[in-house]
Amino acid sequence: MHRLLCSIVLTTSAMGGNVQEEAVQLDAVRLLQIVISPSTGEIGVNPLASGVCPAEVWTLTDSDFGPGEYIVQAGFEQQEAAAAAYTLPAEAFPLHFNSAEILFATANATTQTTTEWSFELWKGTPGSGTMIESYASDGTILPHLVMPPGTTGTILQIMIDPGDPEQIYIEDNGSQTYTVAFRIEAHHSPGQPCLVPPDQNACAFPTTDTSGLQFPVGNWIDAVDGSFCICGAGWFTFLSFPSVCTPSGDWVMRSTCTPASCSGAEGACCMSDGSCLYTTELNCNGLSGAWTSGGVSCDAADCQPAAGACCVESTGACVEVDEVTCEAFGGVYHAQVDCGSYVCFPEGSCCLGDGGCTGPVSQDDCELFGGVFMGHGSDCATTDCPDPVGWCCPDDQSFCTDLTEETCAAFGANWGGAGTSCDDATACDAACPGDVNGTGEVDVDDLLLILSGWGGDGDGDADGDGDVDVDDLLLAIGNFGPCE
Repeated sequence: MHRLLCSIVLTTSAMGGNVQEEAVQLDAVRLLQIVISPSTGEIGVNPLASGVCPAEVWTLTDSDFGPGEYIVQAGFEQQEAAAAAYTLPAEAFPLHFNSAEILFATANATTQTTTEWSFELWKGTPGSGTMIESYASDGTILPHLVMPPGTTGTILQIMIDPGDPEQIYIEDNGSQTYTVAFRIEAHHSPGQPCLVPPDQNACAFPTTDTSGLQFPVGNWIDAVDGSFCICGAGWFTFLSFPSVCTPSGDWVMRSTCTPASCSGAEGACCMSDGSCLYTTELNCNGLSGAWTSGGVSCDAADCQPAAGACCVESTGACVEVDEVTCEAFGGVYHAQVDCGSYVCFPEGSCCLGDGGCTGPVSQDDCELFGGVFMGHGSDCATTDCPDPVGWCCPDDQSFCTDLTEETCAAFGANWGGAGTSCDDATACDAACPGDVNGTGEVDVDDLLLILSGWGGDGDGDADGDGDVDVDDLLLAIGNFGPCE
């Protein structure tokens, strides 16, 4: 095992609607290199002459996997997969697969974590392609990902032994694309999919970069299914994934392959933001750039910014211009998409904390009331909002878990009301949820007390979360009447 020490700053985000963000300082990153010799199985072998082309590194992130800022996707569930799809020129195929790697990190872990992982290699995209190879850790032959307590990072690298007589080759299925994916088979402390997020302080998670989402079509996620999973199930690109669930950056992932043919000549490669890289044509195409020709310098290329979708909030319009022009007029620029395919100001149904539905509303308005936006074009007539969840405790108050009212009643336990949580300071203690004045019933006086204390952190805090807001009002309304 090789070790690489560096200093990295990370923040945390989440999948499945379980948003958790926390800035942390990563003091060490290690490289866990898995070298595989594929001596069995059906592997398409195309005997390319060694040395015909140099190996090429394909990536969608601007991270160099060294010191810098990253985002830990702390809501990433077990059985979910992070993937990157790389589209290359047709003449690059067949590809000789060499390696793939991804950066995992822990954030203030209180215990040593063990993550069971798997790796997948796809011909084409995961949405329409074919998986041609996969490997999974078993703790014996292929080690699990074990990370110490604290804030640490590990680059998990899968490498095919170059000396093995059998190698892995990727044929073009017509899409000129191949995909690498890393899946978390089992978390150290998994929680419950889309209901109780994985323990942020006892699990390792994949990371994204902090420079913004540059490749919404190339980044993929395989989302889990479940009764409370609002983001959908199966493979999605970041562009097609619901916006409330989409990471803000690109996966910190890269892959190395050797193309069948290549041109060693380097030239100017114009990027979408108007910048220029001096590189090979294959590498330029892999970065979605526009290559000029061999020997042309960046000074002579005169690269111009590419147009993208510019969302102008003041007028509600979408304009296709370059990033500089968009931001000069106060717009929000979205690269690699046009106004015909990108919805600037989505409106749809909004699932509220009490299980109800309202809409159509904007995503911002939905989140303002603590709701979950169900996607542009959705409507309440066809939206199945999940039942509200609250704390549930037995009579002896020996433990607490967050459940729906129906499930809690089936156990004969006491339910705290919609929007409450076992994290609340008064969980299990409240004999009458919503009775903020202690009269033994929830009536109009309790509602008035909540409204008079709105926005504060004292009188009217029915759910004990430290502030007085819509959750306290809904709790009181849901338990209106005499205490049982």
